Amino acid sequence: MESTIYLIGPRGAGKTTVGKALSLSLDYQFIDTDNWITDKYQQTISSMVEAEGWDVFRQLESDALIQVSQPNQVISTGGGIVLAEKNRVYMKNSGVIVYLQASLETLVERLSQDPNEAQRPSLTGKTLVSEIHDVLIKREPLYMQCADIIVDAGLSINDIIEVILAKLAK
Repeated sequence: MESTIYLIGPRGAGKTTVGKALSLSLDYQFIDTDNWITDKYQQTISSMVEAEGWDVFRQLESDALIQVSQPNQVISTGGGIVLAEKNRVYMKNSGVIVYLQASLETLVERLSQDPNEAQRPSLTGKTLVSEIHDVLIKREPLYMQCADIIVDAGLSINDIIEVILAKLAK
């Protein structure tokens, strides 16, 4: 199977962790679009957003998606990549989209343990629970709309990989 696999989901769903493990299982290259952007522009996402705003960052994110996409890659996307219709269409037309679906409770627990503010800037300035709730309400329909495979991100990494591999094989 030669394909690009896109991992989508909110911050804290485990896209990077799952992406690294999945790429090893498939012998694919792994790319994290957020890391690619911060490496290319030599600044944190927080500083980019603070200096240029979310609209500029979202455009950089869209550009990165196209630049890094190749067959035989697992690409961990930023949580907001699905906000732009052009990104959803691009991923749908160029690969397989795996949605790591996580509950509000799982996301809050994970982000509380590892907030990593430089990589995960607040979108709203609200409390973590309120922000995640609002983000899920807005993005869940978009994640669901474009997903080819939906996996419970609350499972163990091994179980998530097993589910993805089984669904890819079909």
